[in-house]
Amino acid sequence: MTAHQKAAALGARKGGLPIAALTAYDYPTARLLDDSGVDVLLVGDSLGMVVLGFPDTTHVTLAHMLHHVAAVARAKPQAIIVGDLPIHTYDTPAMALDTARQLVAAGAEAVKLEGGIRQAEKVRAITSAGIPVVGHLGMLPQRVIEEGGYHKKGKTPEQSDALREGAQALIDAGVFAIVLESVIPATARELTASLPVPTIGIGCGDHTCDGEIAVITDVLGSFPWFVPPFAKPEADLATSIRNAASHYIARVQNR
Repeated sequence: MTAHQKAAALGARKGGLPIAALTAYDYPTARLLDDSGVDVLLVGDSLGMVVLGFPDTTHVTLAHMLHHVAAVARAKPQAIIVGDLPIHTYDTPAMALDTARQLVAAGAEAVKLEGGIRQAEKVRAITSAGIPVVGHLGMLPQRVIEEGGYHKKGKTPEQSDALREGAQALIDAGVFAIVLESVIPATARELTASLPVPTIGIGCGDHTCDGEIAVITDVLGSFPWFVPPFAKPEADLATSIRNAASHYIARVQNR
């Protein structure tokens, strides 16, 4: 399927079979996740922390993103590949379009950016050029420094209204789905019920959105140094890796 067909198929899942999305940053992981039937592979700027060792996503550059998008794209997955626009690469509509085109050239089939009303013209510039876009509302990791940390969103009527207005601006600009991050469950549920495009939640509670997205290292238990409170590990690869390395060392040194 083409990128637009994949985006349209996801959009048609609104209110239907929940969308399962995971992050991926490299070729073998992308292949394994695609073999498992995941719907979306997000090459997220979360790679800044879980791959590159930065304290947050504000250190991720376009060069980093292009490198990892290309690696995931080499897996030729059935899932749609979505690439994050890193911080300060979409400060204007022209910049946003140029960055999106570079990500697509590297292998992305859609792009994602953070923010609502003030990003609408940037989204419109990208979608007008024929590139599918995913929005991102709620807690915005690229603003962690200016907001002084990670905070739940949608806790007041004013915050809920702002999220709804931002979502509508993004929808009017052409997004085919919206990620909701760390929005309180009641607000996430209300937004999901009222918006015409699928919502994909992370840290919004169970069954509050049209799908969920998780950072792959949280699911695999391979990044034990920080596990978000909402994460639900399905494995403990950190222990398996340590044990495998210890057994290898013992075998090599046991002469």
